[in-house]
Amino acid sequence: MDAEHANRRFWDSDADAYQDRHGARLQRAARAWGVWRVPEAELHVLGDVDGLDVLELGCGAAQWSIMLAADGARAVGLDQSRAQLAHARSAIEAAGVDVSLLLASATAVPAVNASFDVVFCDHGAMSFCDPVRSVPEVARLLRPGGLLAFCATTPLVYLTYDARRDRQTRRLRHRAFGRREWRFGEGTADFCVPTGEWLRLFHAHGLVPEDLIAVRAPKGATTTFADFVPYRWARRWPAEQIWKVRKGA
Repeated sequence: MDAEHANRRFWDSDADAYQDRHGARLQRAARAWGVWRVPEAELHVLGDVDGLDVLELGCGAAQWSIMLAADGARAVGLDQSRAQLAHARSAIEAAGVDVSLLLASATAVPAVNASFDVVFCDHGAMSFCDPVRSVPEVARLLRPGGLLAFCATTPLVYLTYDARRDRQTRRLRHRAFGRREWRFGEGTADFCVPTGEWLRLFHAHGLVPEDLIAVRAPKGATTTFADFVPYRWARRWPAEQIWKVRKGA
């Protein structure tokens, strides 16, 4: 089964359990990044979104989009999971803000060229779609000078994963070359490519990198994503990274 269909099936079946486990924490710390919820106020990834057209790729229950709408953005949340968007609709109604929702893949967004000032995701579609297809689609959607920002898992998380122990270790367990898609058990199909491949894709589609932020688990941090990486591991090595990329004028 291809990655897109595998991920849609997974999220449609897991959406209720996912929101039960993580939804409340994501809502409480909505203006924050990654599994450790590092505040946007510290990282300064998106900046001021007031008056901007913003697209979230893989919005889930739209916790991020709801907060950005409250900050003045014209927010659109996209997800290919009907079950996740059902949670998003309920949350948007409860929040009393205006967020549009799209049921679609991030590789084929039903929007005209140059529709958005910001395209972003937090462990969303930039991880669950092949970047060979998602990067040119983002480039098409962004206006000149527009921002692509996304938080994703680092290659080290996959390369150090020990399936027998079901955790990351201090040793490399997998080869770094020749693998772009990772599947473990009944989970999602995840894409994780080397930095050089990201750079080549960005440049090929008129996107200029501004920053690559290695996210460290804050001291004493906790997370509801206990199966991601051990806390002590994430204090030693970056488990997450945030790209900031700008479309050329």
